[in-house]
Amino acid sequence: MALLFANNNSLSAITTKPSGLSGGALNLISTQTASSSSTISFTSGIDDTYDEYVFKFYNIHPADAGTNFRVNFSVDSGSNYNVTKTTTVFASQHFENDSSASLAYQAGQDLAQSTNPQMFMILDNANDSGGNGELRLFSPSSTTFVKHFIITGTGFVVDGGNPKNYNMYVAGYGNTTSAIDAVQFSMAGGNIDSGVIKLYGVS
Repeated sequence: MALLFANNNSLSAITTKPSGLSGGALNLISTQTASSSSTISFTSGIDDTYDEYVFKFYNIHPADAGTNFRVNFSVDSGSNYNVTKTTTVFASQHFENDSSASLAYQAGQDLAQSTNPQMFMILDNANDSGGNGELRLFSPSSTTFVKHFIITGTGFVVDGGNPKNYNMYVAGYGNTTSAIDAVQFSMAGGNIDSGVIKLYGVS
């Protein structure tokens, strides 16, 4: 049997994607930077152009200590952020001093047919503290199906004087067949002191 070898191992000559490959490209739509912001709202760019939208969070820093970073959705271009949601949440944590680690379902953080914001990061306001993560929102413009989303968030938290990493995983759906066309982020207490949120469409 003959063995076939590639004579050119370089990818530098590839200028276009082969027609048989598709999907997965992140297309930047907009960027917002927090500066003592009570909320950050994305009221444009979420439509039927893409079947999936991704929000990425970079170094989200709260003004207040021990507060929650949250999200809510709108079906009226941001006039109201009150979409009914059902979610499930679990979290892992590990202390810097290795005194404790856990992975557990968070019954107190999930929602059952609630219009409240969904929290997904617990953050502290120490100078070196911040949170990062992403939210994936699927088919927000559908007028047939509910609106599924998945969120991961990781934050630096001080618990009883001991720093730890706290990692949350959220999945759920907005229980509406109306198109979601705006998304808002906020802290449970105080302002978003600093941080960057980017919105992408997935092609």
